[in-house]
Amino acid sequence: MVRKNRGYITLFLLPTVILFILVYAVSLVILFGTSFTEWSAGRSPAFIGLANYVKLFTDDADFRQSSLNTGIWVLLQSTIHVAIGTLFAIILSMKEFYWKFARTVYMFPNIISGAAVGMLFLCMLNPDFGAVNSIARMFGNADFSQNWFMDYATAFFSVTMTWLPYAAVVTILILAEIAAIPESLYESARIDGASTFKINWYIVIPMLRNIIGTCVILSGTSMLQKMDIILMTTGGGPGNETMNLPIYIYKTALMDNNFGYSNSVGVFLIGFGLIFVLLCRNLFRIGSSQN
Repeated sequence: MVRKNRGYITLFLLPTVILFILVYAVSLVILFGTSFTEWSAGRSPAFIGLANYVKLFTDDADFRQSSLNTGIWVLLQSTIHVAIGTLFAIILSMKEFYWKFARTVYMFPNIISGAAVGMLFLCMLNPDFGAVNSIARMFGNADFSQNWFMDYATAFFSVTMTWLPYAAVVTILILAEIAAIPESLYESARIDGASTFKINWYIVIPMLRNIIGTCVILSGTSMLQKMDIILMTTGGGPGNETMNLPIYIYKTALMDNNFGYSNSVGVFLIGFGLIFVLLCRNLFRIGSSQN
């Protein structure tokens, strides 16, 4: 049957393959090739071998800090963020009277653009009129004025909290998987006297392994492209305290006019993402049957 329809399959796949080659494959080849060059606007790429990569790993403090920040955010997003979303999904799956309202409200931050969320937090954490400082002044020091986004001690934490708790996409994916668990499993467990906690711990969570692994990959890799909120709140500052790899690529290419060097950072970022995905696939055995 497949052999008989091979011509139609090829015909329908061809536009997608061509689009992938033009948009992604060619771009990746150019990215990788120009990472070995010195290239800026108005000048043709000049091959310089591994010089960009040598500088990256031996003489670039901003790159090291950006890589560290990116790694920390990937770790937090793939653990705490996913754990929050999974816990919320399990609570909502019990379908208490508030579950529809809570599910809708929890989704709000995910349907607002990153720029809008950044502006919202800029207002909330404003040192002069922000709600957080105002509440602190009401119940504490009347002169309290903390510049949350521009203080070295609080900038990284403040930026992290703009997205870490809002795991609505994870919650929806987990909820969908929970809904697919046969009701007979729950009934059998209840007949055997299992409590709600034991049902969730020994039945629900083990059966969510594949989808949790998928959520870990989606959440972790989302940090490899996070730019909007950081640009709106700190711009990577103070100093390089909240700079991640996408922000560093943006600044190196468009502000420092160094396309060849920024492309070498881009190659590193792609490699980082591939390694992360492969590790998660092996750790969660995504695609294999449930035990």
